[in-house]
Amino acid sequence: MTFSESLQQNRSWLLLSLLLIGVLYRGVVPDMVHQWYEDPNYSHGFVVPILAGYFLYERRSELAEAQVAPWWPGFLLASCGVLQLVLGWLAAEFFTMRSSLVVILAGLTLFFFGKRLFRLMSLPLAYLIFMVPLPYIVYDMVAFPLKLFVTKVSIGFLKLCGVVVLREGNVIQLPSTTLEVADACSGIRSLISLIALAVAYSFFIRLTTARRVLLVLAAIPIAVAANALRVIGTGFLAQYWGARAAEGFFHEFAGLAVFAVAIVLMVSLGTLLSRGTGRSA
Repeated sequence: MTFSESLQQNRSWLLLSLLLIGVLYRGVVPDMVHQWYEDPNYSHGFVVPILAGYFLYERRSELAEAQVAPWWPGFLLASCGVLQLVLGWLAAEFFTMRSSLVVILAGLTLFFFGKRLFRLMSLPLAYLIFMVPLPYIVYDMVAFPLKLFVTKVSIGFLKLCGVVVLREGNVIQLPSTTLEVADACSGIRSLISLIALAVAYSFFIRLTTARRVLLVLAAIPIAVAANALRVIGTGFLAQYWGARAAEGFFHEFAGLAVFAVAIVLMVSLGTLLSRGTGRSA
């Protein structure tokens, strides 16, 4: 039985499953979407389901002709996802509740369509995890060391350029003003979004597995370096043109500019890595 035939045969059960998912997540998903809208760190969440849908669309021919062999242990995985949702709700732990949706979808895919089709859908399903905001305890564990690192790098560069500057933690003291390296300047925001984009981009240009991993890992130093550049630029402006020049429009524009620079660097690296792979983009 092909995937297309299975969809017709199990149409009622699939619709019932989707209805139950809608009921279970009627409050979880809207709350997550609201966080995408309110929290700039996770605004990329709006793009993730679209990219996951594109991955499915790209494999539509393979999916339509794939042979289906339902695998009953998939029901156990879906049940674990429901249990994860319940435990997350009892503990009021949002990441556990939200990520359980991916587990349930994976389990239902295995249960209705089997392991062969699951392999074809593994990328779109796994990519959905990028839409789930990190727990704040994990976010803070990453953001704080990044802030200190970006501050140290920026201070070192400013001193090399002859700027009189002191550092106290994540605070940069200039003769004319004091700057604080906040979470937005640490690189964590760019890092989360850039890793999600790097994963998608690595599959768009069809790299080998080793080069794909290298491109995704390279998103980390690229994001950190781009944000260090933002802090350095802010320090120069504050030193030579005053504190006002480093605030307001420039501060917002610099955030967009450094992310654009990070994307250009990532695309350039991807182009370099794609040479000699023998695969078309």
